[in-house]
Formats: sequence, C-alpha cells, structure tokens
Amino acid sequence: MTVSLGEEIMLLSLDDETGAAKGETAARWGVAAGMLLELVMAGRVTVRGGRVEVFDPTPTGDALLDGRLDRLTRWVHETSSSRKVVAWLTRDHAKGSQDVVDSLVARGLVTEEKRRALGVFPVRRYPEADGTVERELRARLAAAVLEGAEPDARTTALVALVHATGMHPQAFPGLPKKQVDPRMAEIAEGHWAGVSVREAIRNLQAAISAVTMVTVLTVVS
Repeated sequence: MTVSLGEEIMLLSLDDETGAAKGETAARWGVAAGMLLELVMAGRVTVRGGRVEVFDPTPTGDALLDGRLDRLTRWVHETSSSRKVVAWLTRDHAKGSQDVVDSLVARGLVTEEKRRALGVFPVRRYPEADGTVERELRARLAAAVLEGAEPDARTTALVALVHATGMHPQAFPGLPKKQVDPRMAEIAEGHWAGVSVREAIRNLQAAISAVTMVTVLTVVS
C-alpha cells in the first residue's frame, strides 16, 4: 500500500496503543508540509523563494492529494498578492491533519475511537489497526539513518520533514537526538533528482522553522 508523506508523518506521530498524537503540533506542520511536497513531486505545485504557485491543477487521481490541490488552487486565486509558504502551512495544518487521519481510517490503518474527557469534552483517538505500513516505513528510516543505506527519493523527503519538524523522538523512540541528527541532516541536504524538489525542501524547512519558532514564542509569552 502506497501512502503519502503526510500520512507517514501522522503514522509516526500516533501512539499505536492509545491512538493519541505524540508531538501533535510538530506533526501537524509536518503533515501540511508533506502534502505540499507531494504536490511538488507530482509536478502540480512549485515552491520557490518562500512562495507557493500552482503549476498544474490537473487532478493526480489520489483523493487526499487532490483535495489539497483543490484547496490550494482556490487559496492561490484568493490571495494573489501573498502566497507565502508559511501562510499556507498556517492555514492548512489543522484541516490537513484531520483529512490525513480520516484517510488513514478509510485505509484501515487506524481506527477511530470517540470518548469524552472528564465526561464532557469530546476526544478522538486513533489506535493502530494494521501496522504493516508503519513497520515498513520505520524499517526504511532505520536503514537510511541508522544503517547508512542510500535512501530513495521518498525516504529522503520523509527524513527531511522529520528533521525539519524535530520529530526525532517519534521516528526513533528511545534514541538520543545526537545519535540520529547528523545523518538526518546529511540526508536532508543530499543530492536530489530534481532542482525544484530540492528548492522546495529548503523552502519548507525554513517555513517550518519559522512557524515552530512563532508557536514556541507564543506559548512562552
């Protein structure tokens, strides 16, 4: 089963047993960035100079990606004067994450559990239903980061997103950051098949760094 980068980020974040998101804020930014990068890799979107442009609005045939493409196309038309990557990630990270979780439920990879915290507040959790996809993606990450294997383009993109969002604990639970960070940085800055994808990665890394800093400063203040 082929899943998107956004879905892979979410699978890494969700606790298999409880279904709660670990590092939820970082995961949301990673999911939004992952979906945008998918559209870049599919030749539908360009990300240059910190700005987003729709290059080709033709549907990809993937319902989740096409939902993002349609939403992004409408946003681009509505915001002709400012199409910054940061603005798009800020706009899409909450809805995008929910759409990704819904896709994982539809695929049968997680199940949805509804309950009420303190008997009042509605809470949704998404425990694992089928772990085969997550085991495969974790094996790819381990091979590339821990064993020094040469990653393919999709694994490289995933590593770059995990590195940018600081999701090391979710991707490599129990391992100190210093053990995985240098190799992840090396992969993220590695040789890309396409110049447009490499530029998109750098733009997304900068955007994630910016929105994460804003989030931290907001919480602290």
